[in-house]
Amino acid sequence: MIETLDVVWRHRIFYLFVLPFAVLTILFGLWPILLSIQVSFTASATALRPNPTYVGFANYLVVLSDPAFLASLTKTFLYTALSVVANLAFALGVAVLLDSALLTRGNLFFRLAIFLPVVTPDVAGYVVWRWLFDRSFGAINAMLEMIGAPAFAGLTSARTAMASLLIAELWHHAGFYMIIFLANLSMRDKALEEAAHVDGATAWQRWRYVILPQLKPALIINTVYALIQFLKTFTVVVVMTKGGPNEATNFVSYYAYQLFDQGRYGEATAMATILFAIVILISLTFYRIADREVAA
Repeated sequence: MIETLDVVWRHRIFYLFVLPFAVLTILFGLWPILLSIQVSFTASATALRPNPTYVGFANYLVVLSDPAFLASLTKTFLYTALSVVANLAFALGVAVLLDSALLTRGNLFFRLAIFLPVVTPDVAGYVVWRWLFDRSFGAINAMLEMIGAPAFAGLTSARTAMASLLIAELWHHAGFYMIIFLANLSMRDKALEEAAHVDGATAWQRWRYVILPQLKPALIINTVYALIQFLKTFTVVVVMTKGGPNEATNFVSYYAYQLFDQGRYGEATAMATILFAIVILISLTFYRIADREVAA
C-alpha cells in the first residue's frame, strides 16, 4: 500500500513539473499553429474579423497555381539541400579535427570560437555579413583586390546571392551541429578502433567502418534539425537580400511574409501551412528511414 502511494505521488510530482511547460507549449506553440491553419481557410478580407468567411480550399488552389510560389518552393528545396550538406560536412570535419590529437593545445579556444556564432543574435550577425559582402567597401572584396583576385558579386548577383546566404548561415549554425558530433564522438567505443588497428585496418578503414557507424545517432539528429532549420529560412533573407536580387532568394517563408504584409492573409497562411506540412513530412520520413537503418 505504501509503495502504491509512493508511485502515485511520484507521478503527480512529475506532472506538476511538466504542466507549466505543457501549458506554454499549447499557448505559444500549438494554438498559434491551429489559428494559422484556420485562417488559411478564410477569405483574406474577413480573416481577422470575429466571424470570418470560410472559403474552403480556395486559398490553397490559388497558391498552388501561382508560378511564383512554385519557383519559390524550388529555390527553398535547393537551398535546403545545399545548406544541409555544407553545414553537416563542415561541422563533422571540424568535430573530427577537434577530437583528434592534432589540436590538443588551444582545443577549448577553437570550440568556443566555432560555437560562439550560434549564440550571437541572428540579426546582428547577418547585418555584419551584409556589410562584408558589400561590393563597394566590403572587407571580402577588399581582401580579394589585395591579392589580385576578381571581385565577388555577393548579394548583387542572382548567381551568387544564394551562396552568400549559405556562407552566412554556415557561420551561424555549424557550431551547433559540431557540438552534437563532438558529444557523439566522446561516447564512441574506442576499444573497437584499437581492435581494428591491431587487425591492420588503415586510418580510412577505421573511420569508414568503425567510427562513422557510431556517429549515426548524431547524423540523424543533425540532419533532421538542419532540414527543419533551412526549409523555413527567413531571418537571413529579411536582413541581407529581401528576396532579391531578381527573386533569387525569395524562399517560401519570405514569400508568405510578403503576402501577409500585403493583407493577403488567407493565401499567406495557406502557403505557411503547406510549408509546415512539407517540413513535418520530410523530417518524419527521413527520421523513419534513418531509424530503420540504425535498427538494422
